[in-house]
Amino acid sequence: MRPAGMSVLDHLRSAGQPGHVILIDPDDQSPDVAAQRCIAAVSAGSRLIFVGGSTGTDDDNVDTTCVAIQEALELCTWNASQDSTSDEGRWRIPVVLFPAAASALSSAADAITFMMLMNSHDRAFLIGEQVKGAPQVRAAGIEPLSMGYLVCEPGGRVGEVGRADLFAADDVDGISDHAMCAQAYGFQVLYLEAGSGSATPVSAELIRAARKAAPDLILFVGGGIRDGTAARRAVEAGADWLVTGNLTEGFADASSLESSLTDLIGEMRAGHASRDH
Repeated sequence: MRPAGMSVLDHLRSAGQPGHVILIDPDDQSPDVAAQRCIAAVSAGSRLIFVGGSTGTDDDNVDTTCVAIQEALELCTWNASQDSTSDEGRWRIPVVLFPAAASALSSAADAITFMMLMNSHDRAFLIGEQVKGAPQVRAAGIEPLSMGYLVCEPGGRVGEVGRADLFAADDVDGISDHAMCAQAYGFQVLYLEAGSGSATPVSAELIRAARKAAPDLILFVGGGIRDGTAARRAVEAGADWLVTGNLTEGFADASSLESSLTDLIGEMRAGHASRDH
C-alpha cells in the first residue's frame, strides 16, 4: 500500500532512520500466511515489504501473494481509522516486487526493484530480463526503483542462479568501484546481498566501503541477518535498510515472529543511534 501522496522512492528516503524490510517468497508460503507474516512484521516496526525469490516464483503466485498482502494492509488501515488512538499511517507500507525474472510480476504491487545484477556473468541478469519486463512494468503503472545489485560471499542460491562473480568479504576496492559505477549510472538504490539463508552476512568492511563510495544512493543490505547483533553491525557500517527473509519463515506463529522482529529492529535502531554519535 503506497503511502498517501508519496512515491515509494520518497518513502525510502524519508524514513529518517534505518528501516527494516520483510522479504516474502511466494514459493515458500501461501498468500494467507504471507499476509499474516507481513502484518506481524509491520506491527514490529517493518517499513517495507518485498515480494520475490530466486527460484520458484511466477506471475500467478506473486500476484496472489501481493493481492493478499494489500488486502490485509487495507483492512488494518481501515480498522486504525476507526480508532482515534491508532495511527493508520503505520499500515501504509509499500509492497515492492523483488523479482528474479520478468515472469514474476504483479500489477498489485506499488513498485518494483528494477535491478541490474552488476557482478553477473550472464547477460540475462544484466539487461535481458529487464528488457523483457520493462513493457509490463510500464503498462501496469508500477513505480520502478532503479537498483544496482551486488552479490557478496557466500552468495547462496542467488549467487548460483545469477552466475555472480562474488565479492570476498575483504574486497573493498571491488565493491567501491562497483558502487561508484552504480552511482554514475544514476541508480537510486544499491543492494549488497550475501544470499538468502547464508551462514554469514555481508561484512561490515564492504558495507562501509559501499557507503563511502556511493553516498547518494539508498543502501540496502540483506542475507544472513538473523539477529539484532548482525543488524546493528550492518547499520553501524552505513546500511539504510536491512532485509530479512529466511528469518521470517522460521516461526510457526505470527506472534513469535513479531516478538523476534521487534527485538531485531530495536537493536538495528540502537546501531543507528551509535553511528550518529
